[in-house]
Amino acid sequence: MELRKILLPGLISVTLLSGCSWFSGEEDVVKMSPLPKVENQFTPEKVWSTSVGDGVGEFYSNLHPAWADNTVYAADRHGLVKALNSGDGSKKWEVDLAEKTGFFSRNRSALLSGGVTADGAHVYLGSERAQVYALNSSDGSIAWQAKAAGEVLSRPVVSDGLVLVHTSNGMLQGLDQNSGAIKWSVNLDVPALSLRGESAPATAFGAAIVGGDNGRVSAVIMNQGQIIWQQRISQPTGATEIDRLADVDMTPIVDNGVVYALAYNGNLSALDLRSGQILWKREIGSVKDMVVDAGRIYLVDQDDRVIALSTEGGVTIWRQSDLLHRILTSPVLYNGYLVVGDSEGYLHWINTTDGRFVAQQEVDSSGFQTEPVVASDKLLIQAKGGEVYAFTR
Repeated sequence: MELRKILLPGLISVTLLSGCSWFSGEEDVVKMSPLPKVENQFTPEKVWSTSVGDGVGEFYSNLHPAWADNTVYAADRHGLVKALNSGDGSKKWEVDLAEKTGFFSRNRSALLSGGVTADGAHVYLGSERAQVYALNSSDGSIAWQAKAAGEVLSRPVVSDGLVLVHTSNGMLQGLDQNSGAIKWSVNLDVPALSLRGESAPATAFGAAIVGGDNGRVSAVIMNQGQIIWQQRISQPTGATEIDRLADVDMTPIVDNGVVYALAYNGNLSALDLRSGQILWKREIGSVKDMVVDAGRIYLVDQDDRVIALSTEGGVTIWRQSDLLHRILTSPVLYNGYLVVGDSEGYLHWINTTDGRFVAQQEVDSSGFQTEPVVASDKLLIQAKGGEVYAFTR
């Protein structure tokens, strides 16, 4: 059978898009850690919540809210997109991007998956149907719609007059921000088997920095669509196909001339922005986005350990291991605390100094798949069932 993209939700199960069975017999099931007992030092306040369609359900999707100009933009997988007042969650507008198929039949789902990005006059989304949408932020009407080279699984990124999309077949494309016309395409190469997900590019000094399924980090000059450098941070090794997965699916972070990137079965690496040369590396694997702040790196590893490291050499500062295999979201920093969600719908608030829990709250039984979003004084998170929540601390 032909192997392409696979889904590894928290390393508990494996699903092949080809429909073939990966395992031939019973396999060990990774056990989720019990919910840790936390004595809350404070209680985060839920300011509002509102439903945005059916969410993503049990499908893999990178959909999460975006925030700009006191407006929250959120979508569900089928194609419903809403603009909400960030103060009270009231609806400003909504549109449905599902294809109309007839009066008596269900509309064809848009299969939105590539995140929501708000930038100026437009809101951008990508889909599994290889569509990129630019909506007018004032009323949700379609400004333009363009065909990408493949499924758009990561959020579009806007920079230097371009909308950058990274497709499931390894193409990084630059689309004109005003018209959606494809300005250039770069083939980043993909192996026969890879995780279902793609790195959203980071941008700095006219370059797009992006991870690839082949274990490399690439720098592409945006005004020409040419590769400046490539650096491998993960080398496929091991006895099984799963062991040899080398994807760099997280968004690289650029800070003070250093690129920080993380591979699934590879390394946390610090690279020189100009040359791509590896400055240091640590044997840590993950596909989740991380946070770099005030000389520290905060990340969630393959087994759902939350780890803080120094940007100087990657030295471990603390490690929180009480959430193993709870299928955590990527972490975010909010009001001085590190916050992660889990697959059972809990939010965990962590002290950045020592990694201890300071608060825990049950929010939504459908669980969380994508990370919280900081919107000025609020923390937003969208549950798999579609509900969007706003909290303050």
